[in-house]
Amino acid sequence: MPRGDKGAYTDKQKRQAEHIEEGYEERGVSEEEAERRAWATVNKSSGGGKKSGSGRGKKENKGPAKKGGKKGGKASKGGAKKGASKKGGSKKGGAKKGGSKKGGSKKGGSKKG
Repeated sequence: MPRGDKGAYTDKQKRQAEHIEEGYEERGVSEEEAERRAWATVNKSSGGGKKSGSGRGKKENKGPAKKGGKKGGKASKGGAKKGASKKGGSKKGGAKKGGSKKGGSKKGGSKKG
């Protein structure tokens, strides 16, 4: 089977790739690049073509599909706000730690003297 042949993929995998490709094209990615990314996503989630052989196979990894919304688009706007609040919280925590360390060192110095 030559490279690029999609014969080993199930109909579901082909539909998924087509849908992913359309999404990329809507965001302004070229047709060729959109197709490449779409099949890469399908391969990452399903582990490649699944047509041949029988049996239950492996579970699908849905991480790559979820990653898309976080990485860019409307969903990322909400994520940025969450990230900003987390950063603010960590700064507060750092200030508290620094203050307690300084206080501890002063106390230690007074005990010795």
